[in-house]
Amino acid sequence: MRDITPRIALELIAHEGIVTEAYKDSVGVWTWSVGITDASGHKVYPRYKDKPQPLEHCIGVYLWLLRERYLPPVLAAFGTYEPTEPELGAALSFHWNTGAIGRASWIKRFVAGDRAGARKAMLDWARPAALLARRRLEQALFFDGKWSGDGTALVYGVAKPSYRPSRGKRITVQAVVESLFANENHASVVTLEPACGITAIPKRSWFDRLFE
Repeated sequence: MRDITPRIALELIAHEGIVTEAYKDSVGVWTWSVGITDASGHKVYPRYKDKPQPLEHCIGVYLWLLRERYLPPVLAAFGTYEPTEPELGAALSFHWNTGAIGRASWIKRFVAGDRAGARKAMLDWARPAALLARRRLEQALFFDGKWSGDGTALVYGVAKPSYRPSRGKRITVQAVVESLFANENHASVVTLEPACGITAIPKRSWFDRLFE
């Protein structure tokens, strides 16, 4: 498996949730959608401040970043090993959350054949302790093939003036994700520009609206 699938995308969304407008995370960083910040290369602030976006837009940008910015280093970490769908999904979830797939000892142990050591070492990345539940779900997916996503996500609003996420509502997002994948053969040519985020030369209807 060398590319993302709807099931992989939905698994990660289930861990992260979706916030449809810009908010401040626990350390005050402006964030949007499925945990996207300016560091991704897609400008979040002030683009999405006080501007809630449709789920199609939120998820579309997330899918593009997942494939273009996060998939390559994950595949590089696997080297010549061909990951299964659960293995790739768990590794992508880990990297999206930590940005550390390139230096994580657990993936190096796994590729070297030390499956037991890799399973144990994955939990070394459970700091702060609130991340332990997520690491255990990624561990169960990677090593046992147990998926935890069910096609739904918690979708949050934003409380103001604090700009912190408000109470979430569980929504089915599977149809949105599958619709975006169904049109991927007509993908746009997309580039990242540090000054203004992502621009695109659109070739498909849903992508036309992603970067307006």
